[in-house]
Formats: sequence, C-alpha cells, structure tokens
Amino acid sequence: MPYVNIQVTREGTVPGATQTTAEQKAALIKGVSNLLFDVLGKPQNTTFVVINEVEMDSWGVGGLPVEDYRRQLAASKSK
Repeated sequence: MPYVNIQVTREGTVPGATQTTAEQKAALIKGVSNLLFDVLGKPQNTTFVVINEVEMDSWGVGGLPVEDYRRQLAASKSK
C-alpha cells in the first residue's frame, strides 16, 4: 500500500494563479500512481497520493526563504 506525499509551494504556474489547479493535481495523482504500477507493480487501487500546498514563507532552500533564494539565484545568473 504505497503512500506518496507531494509538497509544493502555494503558487500558480501561470500569471495570476495562486495555487495548483484541480487538473494539475489530478495529473500528479494519476502520474504517480501509474509510475508506481509501471515500476513496482503496485496496484493503483491501493496507492494513496496526498498533495500539500505550502505557503511560500514556510518553504526554504539554501538557508533562505524560497522567494529570497530565487531572487539571489536570478541575480547571480544575470551577471
């Protein structure tokens, strides 16, 4: 009985969006379930997928809040 927890930042992938859409979540659930079946033979009817959206200020990378990290990364690439 696989359990998969997907955590993403709460932001949209297109301008003006503020969260992952229901269609995107459905695609993630289907894709993960298919992958577990294809690779490990795990039946989809026993696979649980949970998607958590985390506020941007609650997500960090490289010792920084993710928005600061992204700004720093963008600045270093523009040099």
